Amino acid sequence: MKFGRMALDQAEGALLAHSQRIDGRRLAKGHRLSAADISALKATGVDSVMAARLAPDDVAEDQAAARIARAVAGAGAKVNAAFTGRCNLYADADGVALIDTAAVNRINFLDEAITIATVPAFERVRAGQMLATVKIIPFAAPEATVAASEAIAKQATGPTVALAAFTARAAGLVLTRRSDTKEKVLAKTEATVAERLERLGSVLQATRKVDHHETAIAAAVNDLDAQGCDPILIFGDSAITDRGDVVPAGLIAAGGAVDHMGMPVDPGNLLMLGHLGTKPVLGVPGCARSPKLNGFDWVLERLAAGLDISRRDIQGMGAGGLLKEIPTRPQPRTDKAREAGTGDEDTGLPRVPRVAAILLAAGQSRRMGPVNKLLAEIDGTAMVARVADSLTASQARPIIVVTGHQPAAVQAALAGRDLTFIHNPDYETGLASSLRAGIDAVPADCDGAIITLGDMPRVQAAHLDRLIAAFNPVEGRAVCVPTKDGKRGNPVLWGQQFFAEIRDVTGDTGARHLIGTFDELVCDVAIDDDAIFVDVDTPSALSRIGGEAKP
Repeated sequence: MKFGRMALDQAEGALLAHSQRIDGRRLAKGHRLSAADISALKATGVDSVMAARLAPDDVAEDQAAARIARAVAGAGAKVNAAFTGRCNLYADADGVALIDTAAVNRINFLDEAITIATVPAFERVRAGQMLATVKIIPFAAPEATVAASEAIAKQATGPTVALAAFTARAAGLVLTRRSDTKEKVLAKTEATVAERLERLGSVLQATRKVDHHETAIAAAVNDLDAQGCDPILIFGDSAITDRGDVVPAGLIAAGGAVDHMGMPVDPGNLLMLGHLGTKPVLGVPGCARSPKLNGFDWVLERLAAGLDISRRDIQGMGAGGLLKEIPTRPQPRTDKAREAGTGDEDTGLPRVPRVAAILLAAGQSRRMGPVNKLLAEIDGTAMVARVADSLTASQARPIIVVTGHQPAAVQAALAGRDLTFIHNPDYETGLASSLRAGIDAVPADCDGAIITLGDMPRVQAAHLDRLIAAFNPVEGRAVCVPTKDGKRGNPVLWGQQFFAEIRDVTGDTGARHLIGTFDELVCDVAIDDDAIFVDVDTPSALSRIGGEAKP
């Protein structure tokens, strides 16, 4: 790739290194300069630009990032659309991240053009949370380097980035007591263990409270085993200090075995790892009476994700295991806390944006004559249904359909799809009232919404997903607008922070005029075709795309 300052006469076809404004429009970074662009730049007095020209063996940044992301992605890792040379992988369920650290390092050692960053191996993650990001630093990467990255991922013994999803487990708990043990301490311990299990999608099936003696522990362990409990947790009244202590002795008396004593994690040092048949048995450290993160959580999370855990796994937890010195480490929250909106984020890590879609289907089609253009058929499918199908194939959720004119007919055309219908009784006042109705229906936990017109049948799911991939309010990309050759089209993705302004729009105009107001937060997203400009307002426009009006 050739990168540097180029005279305009040699810059046609090159990629613009920095955004430029000409003729009231903005040429974004990475825009391929056309002859018309060159002429316009010359007219403004510009004689050269910083630009890049790809070599025949270069792979464009988005294509390179997407190829590597697909190569490293394993089960449970969802690959998002690439944008500006970045392709993110997200968890498709709650679980534990599986990261091949050696493969990640080998890819990062290949070439400075390619980077891959991941969450730590065995990190607990939530559905929609980012697992990894592939970023191409320049505008392109050499084909040989991209292919080498794919080969590393293919040659690894397992996927480079994957997810072990939590599966429902029915655990059993043994609580031991001595003569001075308070019942409220046992009750609190049981509640804390049950809450930990619930966070991982599991349940505490049965609890046995017994004397702090190996014979009583053995009987309780065998009883829980007979009831199908897996795993079995033993919470001793006194800390385990030796393999010959009461709790490990009780497991051995039950017919089990102790695999390892202790762990290089603090708090959590005094954990016992054992088994009874094929079932794991844990001697739980006293620090787990508190809901704060400790070594027991790390082991329990892996078990809940269906992962085997060995003596060597425990011994390898020391690097990063000094948990007591990290008071700001985010703690897992219960579902009730999340619903109440209290507490810190579960992990503090990036997650896939929650983007809704608003499909505006309330208009009267005045320029179409006596027919409702949304019901006009294109290749045998109603126009509004084609738009809805693109939305349902995209990552946007939920999909809110605003009806007005002929609502029953519109709903009938959209039957059988996963849609939320909102009727706008004031549709005759203009587009703004439908916008308000749609915005008001967007769930509070959504980060933004794509406002989609029901008469744009050529817009595809890939266009919508590219907008979502670009959307990042934290990095200043809070309004994402599709563009082709510097011209802006529809639909537009608006961040939640603009919903109040959209509600204030009046009359028969949309929210597009707001784009100029918040220009510093607007991201132009390049689209390869003209679908973003194709809307059907007249019979002739319908005829040009092969549509047929239904009376």
